[in-house]
Amino acid sequence: MSDSHARFEDWEYPEIKEGELTKYNWMVQHKDNLRLGYKTDIGAFTYLNAKYGVIIEDHVQIGSHCSIYSISTIDDKKGQVTLKRNCKIGSHSVIMPGVTVGENSVVGAFSFVDKDVADNQVVAGIPVRVLKALE
Repeated sequence: MSDSHARFEDWEYPEIKEGELTKYNWMVQHKDNLRLGYKTDIGAFTYLNAKYGVIIEDHVQIGSHCSIYSISTIDDKKGQVTLKRNCKIGSHSVIMPGVTVGENSVVGAFSFVDKDVADNQVVAGIPVRVLKALE
C-alpha cells in the first residue's frame, strides 16, 4: 500500500454538525446538502457552503484553508459544486458555485476556480488556467 493510501487505512466518516468545526477543524454550512465520499481528506480551516449542494466523491483531497461555495452572495451565483473522484485541491484555494473539478485533476494552491476543470488536468492561478494534462 502506498504511503498516501496507508493513512486512510482506518478512515471513518467524520461527524459533521451544522456550522461547527469537525474534529479535523473544517466546517460545513447546510450539511444536509453535502455528499461526502469514501476516504476523503479535508484540511483544517476549510469552509464548505453546501446550500445548493456540494458533492465530494471518493478519495478527494482538499488542502487546508480552502473555501467551497455553492452560493455567492456578492454576485448572486449559485449552483452545485462537484469534486470528482481522486481530485486534489491545493490549500487556500476557492471553488465557486456551479463548478465541477474533474476526476484525477489537481488544483494548485491559492487558486480561484470559477469554471469547470476537465478530468486529468493540472490547473492553477487566479482565475485558474490549464498548466498541463495528466497521462
